[in-house]
Amino acid sequence: MRGPPPKERGQRLAKSTWYLTTPIYYPSDRLHVGHAYTTVAADALARYHRLRGQSVWFVTGSDEHGQKIKRRADQQGVSAQDFVDDIVGQIKDPLWKRLAISYDDFIRTTQTRHHRVVQTFFQQLQERGDIYRGLYEGWYCLPCETFWTQTKVQSGNCPDCGRPVERVRQQSYFFRLSAYQDRMRQYILDHPDFIQPTTRRNEMLAFLDEGLEDLSISRTGLNWGIPVPGDPDHVIYVWFDALLNYLTAAGYASDAERFEAIWPPDLQLVGKEIVRFHAIIWPIMLMAQGLALPRQVFGHGWLLIGDTKMSKSRGNAVDPLDLIDRYGVDAVRYYLLREVPFGADGSYTEDALVLRTNVDLANDLGNLLHRTVAMMGRFADGSVTLPPTAGADRVLVRETERVGAAVARKMDEHNLSEALVAVGQLVRAANRQIEVAQPWNLAKAGQTDQLHTVLFDLAETLRVLSVLLTPFLVEAPTRLRVQLGLSTPVADWKETAFGQGPRTYSVQPGPPLFPRIEREREAPPAEASTPSTQAELVGLDLFRQLELAVATIVAAEPVAGADRLLKIVVDDGERTRTLVSGIRAQYAPETLIGKQVVVVKNLRPQKIRGILSEGMLLAASTGDALTLVAPEAAIAAGAKVK
Repeated sequence: MRGPPPKERGQRLAKSTWYLTTPIYYPSDRLHVGHAYTTVAADALARYHRLRGQSVWFVTGSDEHGQKIKRRADQQGVSAQDFVDDIVGQIKDPLWKRLAISYDDFIRTTQTRHHRVVQTFFQQLQERGDIYRGLYEGWYCLPCETFWTQTKVQSGNCPDCGRPVERVRQQSYFFRLSAYQDRMRQYILDHPDFIQPTTRRNEMLAFLDEGLEDLSISRTGLNWGIPVPGDPDHVIYVWFDALLNYLTAAGYASDAERFEAIWPPDLQLVGKEIVRFHAIIWPIMLMAQGLALPRQVFGHGWLLIGDTKMSKSRGNAVDPLDLIDRYGVDAVRYYLLREVPFGADGSYTEDALVLRTNVDLANDLGNLLHRTVAMMGRFADGSVTLPPTAGADRVLVRETERVGAAVARKMDEHNLSEALVAVGQLVRAANRQIEVAQPWNLAKAGQTDQLHTVLFDLAETLRVLSVLLTPFLVEAPTRLRVQLGLSTPVADWKETAFGQGPRTYSVQPGPPLFPRIEREREAPPAEASTPSTQAELVGLDLFRQLELAVATIVAAEPVAGADRLLKIVVDDGERTRTLVSGIRAQYAPETLIGKQVVVVKNLRPQKIRGILSEGMLLAASTGDALTLVAPEAAIAAGAKVK
């Protein structure tokens, strides 16, 4: 008979630590950049909460049991333990070490502490009647280590990974999952933030509506795993074993005081393909044992190659260590966190990584630091104190306050990409301020107080940026601060407030914060080489291949999720065409309607952020200043430019 669940433990009253987990990774092969994305995202959140003054317990690890591991080890002629020891060693160092993952605990399911927790938990549920022995007959997916009923299998293939399933018939221990179906569904309805984003929540409700069956949680004929207490012929199912790692890392059944301080998890970050295990099976296991459920399970999207999920088995996996070798840890971390809308799928391309690094980090942030330090050296002997005449209502004072609040709000929502969008807005505001204030003219006119106010505000904004970027980047914030003459590392999120820095900045010029990445290009054949002085010249015939025309802008709007891009519709005299242009920082969409511009009509169309761009606007730029090329006087749309 099933008894009543024990009184719930691990409630919020005693909790004092922000508990964050990643999935524990299956070491059947080396990890790829998709795994790195999950862990870097969790690391950024952990770093942010530490800066907010919270005690953080950040756990990652490895899920080392299961039939697939045993088969891989047998194929290589080594023991299963030696097989996983090798791969796990490479995960911890060099991978997580080089990505600067600041985990507090790395749990391995082969550790003795975890074996004790799994067997204790199993026995407790068995004593309550939530685990029973019976006959299992059905389908099993070895790559996913997942049991499936006939109704879920699709043409003999796993509904998750699409690979063939195996027919299994054996004695098994079962967990009474079905007994908690209604309670689980009601919990999700009563706690709308429990599963995020909303799309995942809806998927889980739909899954529950199909009905739950009791879960087979043991296998026979396998000696690589944790034995069932009192029945060593059975090994506990790898997923049941793996999910309990979050309890082990919190001190369950071993350290009551630590468990009360840590439990329950505040955020469990997982890939969308394993949300079902973490948002239905895992919380039901906790319900059965009378333990508090996680505050939130967040199922993020995949990092795709084209339209396909990245994986070793598909041969499209990207090694994050190779990327770090070529571009540096900060460029890789920034790209992963900025490029992928958190919760949605994102597409990986190396070209996009290079472009994001060059534009955001080298051109915008790095150039802002270089210009500020250079101007302070040229116009103020490298040292600036805020003049007493400086007022409180200054552009960058207001902008740092706005952006600091926006970043904190987005991080509290676990929206990392939008937090970095806000950081980029502050960088561009500071670059614009240089063009507006023109310190070189202030120096020339002898307006010293105004000049020093501008330079001080730029330096102080850069200091604030070093704080805002600390959760995301691991090297650049310190290097930036060194050039500002700051000897102390970032210690507290309160330092994002404008005016928390020194009263005097004495700068120290240094190397570029982010040198531009120049991709290697294929060299032309030797017989086609020309002197460098002639390489920039083109013939008239080549110029005439461009179809330049005047067009009138009839519509303009921001591109969702892209802080630089506008979707612009123009009338080119023959038809309307859509263009995607990176001028959002310089032009508000509403100011463009009716403006005449020059466009390249015969540029090969390409998709940008899912929008087909059918040409290009012409613009002139210098530094951060940009202006569209336009006819001197109104002229009919379609007029040729020649």
